[in-house]
Amino acid sequence: MQLSDKIIVITGAASGIGAALARRFAADGPRLIVCADIDGEGAAATAAAVGGVSFRTDVSKEADIEHLIATVEAEHGPIDLFCSNAGIGIGGGAEASNDGWQRIWEINVMAHVWAARHLVPRMVARGGGYLMNTASAAGLLSQIGSAPYAVTKHAAVGLAEWLALTHGDDGIKVSVLCPQAVRTAMTAGNPDGVASIDGMMEPDVLAECCVKALADETFLILPHPEVLDYMRRKTADYDRWIGGMRKLNRAYRG
Repeated sequence: MQLSDKIIVITGAASGIGAALARRFAADGPRLIVCADIDGEGAAATAAAVGGVSFRTDVSKEADIEHLIATVEAEHGPIDLFCSNAGIGIGGGAEASNDGWQRIWEINVMAHVWAARHLVPRMVARGGGYLMNTASAAGLLSQIGSAPYAVTKHAAVGLAEWLALTHGDDGIKVSVLCPQAVRTAMTAGNPDGVASIDGMMEPDVLAECCVKALADETFLILPHPEVLDYMRRKTADYDRWIGGMRKLNRAYRG
């Protein structure tokens, strides 16, 4: 996909990866960039910087996503690229609170489901469109110290795969973004955590990787290329990979 003259929606656009995507996409001359975030003021600031429009959108609520999609299409035109980017992280294992599990599930998984539910039929009816869902390398590997994050990111990858294989013949393109550590608010309190084992990437560098992957219509976007090697090791010998991850667990959790 070339971004010129396209209508693009980005959730989680107030800061971090979402804001970097908006800045980079703007350089390619899209028709409109729509910046959505629960932080309405932050979304408005990003939109102002790229000449776009903003929405205060809580992606943990299906009604908010439905309103975002319907309003953009009614007021501006068909959405060409929807970047379902908003996400959160929490720590802990099975003992994490039910409220915590529910909230991360809604934001990291159901937000993608709801975007697809309300946008894919529109895209199919007009012959195609593009979804880019932000997951994580944790969705391909795992996440030391956070079962909720690992589980929800695995689910996000699984959904993206299902959308690609189910709707590819309908003209729907799908990419899933799976970085390791990126310098955002989510990693600010843990700059030396296990996700940064291969370095902390700047959001603008990641955004450039996304533009190249979208141009090639690549399903799996891996800004950290090492992740592909880790995936190969995992599938080549799952037990050995689990052993290696246990070593990482001991190193990073003490």
